Amino acid sequence: MSLGSNLHEARKKKGLSQETVADRLNVSRQTISKWETDETIPDLLQSKRLAALYGIKLDELSSFDPEVEELIRVVENTSEKTVEKVDWNKVWSKQYPILAQYKAIVKVDDYKGRLEKMLNQLSEEYGLNELDAFLVLKDILAGIWFAKHPGKGKKKTAGKRSGKREKIG
Repeated sequence: MSLGSNLHEARKKKGLSQETVADRLNVSRQTISKWETDETIPDLLQSKRLAALYGIKLDELSSFDPEVEELIRVVENTSEKTVEKVDWNKVWSKQYPILAQYKAIVKVDDYKGRLEKMLNQLSEEYGLNELDAFLVLKDILAGIWFAKHPGKGKKKTAGKRSGKREKIG
């Protein structure tokens, strides 16, 4: 998204009109419009004021993505009770079909023992409860994968779009 689009989305998210923003910054409504359509850009001082008005950090203003912000808001406002009701494997299988298929392909029992040892080791060495040990191990695995595949994971992969499945292992 462009800076102008980000400004527009941040303003809309706050429920403010161009006129209101213009009044608070002592500029014309046309100036706000030009910023939001990328005709011109606000100077640093005005950018700081916009960020403060919209309740976001200055660096977030330049990278504001309403879909990401909405997802973060939903996650932060979802209760543990609701989270427990969701079949996450089913939800994520829509995005990543391998999650619905792997049990027929992978010898899961071959991995269970080794993974359980890793979980126990994390718990014992660092005093983590089972959930925290699981989350740390998941994050370590994700870090390894992203280090091998820079830039992946942010968008759907070509294999996902074309229906091709990458070899496991």
